[in-house]
Amino acid sequence: MTVRVLLAEDETLVRAGFRVLLERTPGIEVVAEAADGDEAIALTRRHRPDVVLMDIRMPGTDGLTATRRILGDDRLRGVRVVVLTTFDLDEYVYAALRAGASGFLLKDLSPEELRHAVRVVAAGDALLAPAVTRRLIGAFAVSAAEPHPGIGTLTAREREVVTLVADGRSTPEIADRLGMSPATAKTHTNRAMAKLGARDRAQLVVFAYRSGLAGVPRLR
Repeated sequence: MTVRVLLAEDETLVRAGFRVLLERTPGIEVVAEAADGDEAIALTRRHRPDVVLMDIRMPGTDGLTATRRILGDDRLRGVRVVVLTTFDLDEYVYAALRAGASGFLLKDLSPEELRHAVRVVAAGDALLAPAVTRRLIGAFAVSAAEPHPGIGTLTAREREVVTLVADGRSTPEIADRLGMSPATAKTHTNRAMAKLGARDRAQLVVFAYRSGLAGVPRLR
């Protein structure tokens, strides 16, 4: 199965570089390129890509607004957005994660990291680099907790799983910690996501911090 990608980046050379790297990868196809948020929204509606690589800071309609509109469109429910940024501590990235983005990438990533990211997100997982993601959320989630209304519907086991997801644990690690099979751990994760309306693990992490299920990590 070919993963279809849309690139949204206002810098022509950066966009061209990403395109070359991705198109040299078997099983990945770049279906369109956008130079601003409005174009990204229009082209996403036209091409229905599997993954949108979205630059946050673009002229006109920025990547954050474009991300919200794409992920808020019921016709585009299968589309996943990964935000691109130059800085790992960027308030716009945190807002994008809250809006449902599946993760973020720093623009200085390696070619293999880019290819891996596209495959991971297309497969339905979140692109979580635990140390950086928790640092990011810790920096921008320090305000008063905002409990999600669905938190009260989680079982005790689901709450444990969500807490471990927020700690950056993989499904096998969660299974090992809680003495269950990876399949069972994934089932608990999926049920928690359904109850909270989280698109993926990235948004589940945000909900965990905002609802107090995970403590704000120390910044390093």
